[in-house]
Amino acid sequence: MTDASAKAPRRPGEQALTALGLGAPAPDPADASPHSFPGGGRWRTEVPSCEGPEALAVVLKEASRLDVPIHRISQGSGVWMLTDAELTEMVDATAERDIELCLFTGPRGTWDIGGSTRTDSQGAGPRARGHDAVAGCVEDAVRATESGVKCLLVADEGVLWTLHRARAAGIIPADTTLKVSALVGPVNPASYAVYEQLGADSINVPSDLTLDHLTEIRRVSATPMDMYIEAPDDLGGYVRMYEVAELIRRGAPLYLKFGLAKAPGIYPYGHHMRELTLATAKERVRRGRLVLDLLARHGADGDMAPLGSRLPGDLRRFDTPS
Repeated sequence: MTDASAKAPRRPGEQALTALGLGAPAPDPADASPHSFPGGGRWRTEVPSCEGPEALAVVLKEASRLDVPIHRISQGSGVWMLTDAELTEMVDATAERDIELCLFTGPRGTWDIGGSTRTDSQGAGPRARGHDAVAGCVEDAVRATESGVKCLLVADEGVLWTLHRARAAGIIPADTTLKVSALVGPVNPASYAVYEQLGADSINVPSDLTLDHLTEIRRVSATPMDMYIEAPDDLGGYVRMYEVAELIRRGAPLYLKFGLAKAPGIYPYGHHMRELTLATAKERVRRGRLVLDLLARHGADGDMAPLGSRLPGDLRRFDTPS
């Protein structure tokens, strides 16, 4: 664990505001997260919504040009939206650079025939409806991991528990990591702890959680947290770049997700959306550069986890049936 209170990054505008008599009180060491990633570091980076090999190539090229370090690249349309050749190409390209590739699993309620998701209440949202939808998620998981994918994205508690049992039983590799989608992310410490017990290795929380909410979560769980520093419009469109140092201080170990507001949704992706998808992929990397520059200016960029690190450390789990 890292003594987070030992670091005191500069806050935005701190010197100028202090000179004007408007300085903020010093951060309270008691509200800092005591946790870090195994192997060191308190934050990793993620570029989301990378829909296919062509978008991946754009992300990798732009990341090299702008010197943006990447720990994880994720995709939102799903394993089933990739051909075998596309799947292999993405696995090979990320493996060559020691980047974790995370692909979404299976059918979800927002795309199937269930009408309740289109009501004002949105019904069960993106969860897997019925046995066949769970089976589709498992099919995707087996296919993806057999192709070398090491991280699976889920949006259903039952699918999460099923895939955790599958890796415990050796059906998928034991070192497969399971990531909970922002579409169902928990909003309180009790539910966050339940997702950990169900098998989550990283948990995407909504980007509208307050700093105090992050501290509350960190009092009960060390499971890595994912957060959009800039959220897509369908997840609120929040832009929290100036808070990034404090988000790390409160929420570590934290994946900084470089999302993009004011951009149309692209799931499920197809070539009819090619130009938009490539343009937004490139801009997400640029947004990452802006976040990293802010961290550097505030003196808070020194705790990045080593590139190539991906495992979550020892986490608490419910007992799996024998």
